[in-house]
Amino acid sequence: MAHPKHKTSKTRRDKRRTHYKAVAPTLTKCSNCGATIQSHTVCPECGYYRGQLAIDKSAAAAE
Repeated sequence: MAHPKHKTSKTRRDKRRTHYKAVAPTLTKCSNCGATIQSHTVCPECGYYRGQLAIDKSAAAAE
């Protein structure tokens, strides 16, 4: 393993880490029911994804 010859200062370390930050997820409206959902996911309300039925919510509710 490599061993550093000099100590990395707190300032230099923190400058390198300035871009490490959390990003808020992109929220959109469901094209079928209008609920707010995260992009590229199946709507938890109606079960549609990109205009097509992905999960049959009525069958899951009956069980």
